[in-house]
Amino acid sequence: MARYARERCNRVKISNTIMNSGKINFWQPWIPAGTMFLCFSACQNHERVKQEQSSLPNIILIVSDDQGYNDLGVYGASDILTPNLDNLAANGVRFTNFYVAASFSTPSRCSMRTVRYPQRNGTYELFRNDRVDDGYQYTSYEYSTSPERILGTDLREILIPELLHDAGYVNGIFGKWDMGQLRRYLPLQRGFDKFYGFVNTGIDYYTHERYRIPSMYRNNDPTTEDKGVYSTYLFEREALSFVKENRENPFFLYLPFNAPHGSSSLDPGIRGTVQAPEEYLALYPEANTVREQRRRGYMAATTCMDNAIGNILGLVDSLGLGENTIVIFFSDNGGGTGSDNSPLSGGKATMLEGGLRVPCIIKWPGKIKKGQVIENFVSSLEIFPTILAVAGIEKPDSLILDGFNILPLLTGEKNLERKEMYWDLRGDIAARVGDLKWIQSKRVNGLFDLSEDVGEKNDLSEKDVNNLKMIKEKFYHWQTEMNNAEPRGPFKDY
Repeated sequence: MARYARERCNRVKISNTIMNSGKINFWQPWIPAGTMFLCFSACQNHERVKQEQSSLPNIILIVSDDQGYNDLGVYGASDILTPNLDNLAANGVRFTNFYVAASFSTPSRCSMRTVRYPQRNGTYELFRNDRVDDGYQYTSYEYSTSPERILGTDLREILIPELLHDAGYVNGIFGKWDMGQLRRYLPLQRGFDKFYGFVNTGIDYYTHERYRIPSMYRNNDPTTEDKGVYSTYLFEREALSFVKENRENPFFLYLPFNAPHGSSSLDPGIRGTVQAPEEYLALYPEANTVREQRRRGYMAATTCMDNAIGNILGLVDSLGLGENTIVIFFSDNGGGTGSDNSPLSGGKATMLEGGLRVPCIIKWPGKIKKGQVIENFVSSLEIFPTILAVAGIEKPDSLILDGFNILPLLTGEKNLERKEMYWDLRGDIAARVGDLKWIQSKRVNGLFDLSEDVGEKNDLSEKDVNNLKMIKEKFYHWQTEMNNAEPRGPFKDY
């Protein structure tokens, strides 16, 4: 009905122009009075919607890949250059107790986009082929029927861009998708309007192949148009173009970089390293050992990403959009190859703090007091509800979320934080309740007080039996809730 009314409204405008030109008698019964009223109302509504949309804040969500807790200057690093992210923190807030829902990429990223624990949304493992670990080269047919190719996040899950799209946002994603490769799983079918990036967990930064399998897509179609160009440059290019194109529209820009993730290549000279352009490698000392080589590449890739972020946010400001744009940055999980997670213990794919606690920075000029350091216990599960609040969108009643809106915390209206959080991945389990954290894993077992032992060195299991019992009971209650949740694919048996 609304679309019909707008079409009739356009006809009225044309007709009035014709009548005023004197080419017809204005007294001729051109439009019935009832239709004129309908068109007038539709025009008013259309203009009101346009005005409401123009006041919506832009949203930029930036996610780095395997970045260590201590790998930003503002978090204490002295050997790595991240001036733009440091500036973002100086003009916004940074978190010191920010967690992700999984210590490796696919389940962590999916949980952020759905606001649901991996056990509830069904994506609690990577969509990947294990044979690459022994250097196996898949044929085209073998790859087409392999788990990495055919698995994807359950289509019943509601993602951030779907709700933003319905509210009038233009949505773009440039970088790592990691929620399924088949067309039905791709971003354009999940609420995004534009996509340029790769569809699985990791690539070679220059060939854009995952172990010699081409992985780059433009919208719904595979592409090799930019083969040979460093991936961070490409995602920066696409993001700059998207911002320019949508300066007059409310937009959601999602930038999931693959930097500084290790390179997914079968080339023994590249595999296990982090690739970076020569101009950024030149910023760091020559490496003498394999460990130093990895660290150098990691730092160069991080600084290159930081520069891309600076250029994108600089464009936003130059277009006069900065005051009406919220920027959110965090790492998808703890640091991996070449990273520094100190003072935390462990790293990627562990239940230790270095695998689960990550840097996070949020900036929203005029709404969030700049220069804050927030020590409250919060997580990536809070990102989606906060974005909905920023955009003024009500959560669908049927949608069960595991996170909450932290906007009142950001603005200083309320002192909010999580009471508890749970993890269950690959047979390892962990729980944090208040400042207490319990781990039962292949690497570490114990109960730790994070308020005085962030490195998880002092096991309190034997000294604090009552709290150990309490936290275990809470974990098993949560585990039962997850097991009884409405099942989701692709891994659950239902």
